[in-house]
Amino acid sequence: MKLSKFKFNLPEKQIALYPAKNRDESRLMVVNRKTGQIEHKIFKEILDYFGEGDTFIFNNTKVFPARLYGNKEKTGARIEVFLLRELNEELRLWDVLVDPARKIRIGNKLYFGEDDSMVAEVIDNTTSRGRTLRFLYDGDHDTFKKALYALGETPLPKYIDRPVEPDDEERYQNIFATEEGAVVAPAAGLHFSRELMKRLEIKDCRFAFLTLHCGLGNFREIDVEDLTKHKMDSEQMFVNADVVEIVNAAKDAGHQVCAVGTSVMRAVETAVSTDGHLKEYEGWTNKFIFPPYDFSLATSMVTNFHMPLSTLLMMTASFGGYDLIMEAYDVALKEKYQFGAYGDAMLIL
Repeated sequence: MKLSKFKFNLPEKQIALYPAKNRDESRLMVVNRKTGQIEHKIFKEILDYFGEGDTFIFNNTKVFPARLYGNKEKTGARIEVFLLRELNEELRLWDVLVDPARKIRIGNKLYFGEDDSMVAEVIDNTTSRGRTLRFLYDGDHDTFKKALYALGETPLPKYIDRPVEPDDEERYQNIFATEEGAVVAPAAGLHFSRELMKRLEIKDCRFAFLTLHCGLGNFREIDVEDLTKHKMDSEQMFVNADVVEIVNAAKDAGHQVCAVGTSVMRAVETAVSTDGHLKEYEGWTNKFIFPPYDFSLATSMVTNFHMPLSTLLMMTASFGGYDLIMEAYDVALKEKYQFGAYGDAMLIL
């Protein structure tokens, strides 16, 4: 499968800059793999497609305020620092991206906050843009994290080309997000409101929550035409015994198992056993799913409309079938669906 097969022209005005007024009132395109039928709905009408015993798997990772702006010592140059993950709690070491990268070398100090209250020193160059920072901070770890996050802002994807606003802190987060560690929101879950979850519960649908900390690898450009040569960044994930029990019971009873988002699908396909059942898992995954691919567990999937040439689109096309999904994308473009994390949703049955 070639990279160029996932190219399409996406008008800028169809990239959603803001979420729908109410979480569950974005548009929903329903794509049926068996019949090829495409329907147009409102997201809360997803209720019509699920019933007793059907199970939704959600990603409960929580986005932290990962984007900071600091100033370089002496020159005062403004530097964007994107926190990726904490490497060492005791030493306050963080894996970060810096922009512009060419200005930052080992030994440089960066100052954050109006009163330069937070200082970090560059101690390692890991990649061309990546660095390891050591934050110089007196105080316990909880106080440090609180101070660091107070300086950060919600890490909206770069394609949402506008300043971050106060509402983004809540809206770029799933309502069931509890496990901190993501720098990218699992966007398919953003459509689920408390009211909708309650109504699904009343229909006796089941919920299972796994954790996959979504990283920036989702947005990294693929620079090879042959997709077998692309390497995904690793992401940390956890599948506990509760999830395993709920999902396997649904599968064995012949109920629907719906993966809410590409991150859930990646996690499930990483933690599935050869007999098609989910197993407990704690570790990392760099699984890259592109067509053709045989899925072993989920019977349906909720996902957003993704950017051209993205790994997220490739996984969607793997599940829905390349021809049908690209046809659905043509329809979405004509029907003015909104793309990206704050955009509309697709349900693949």
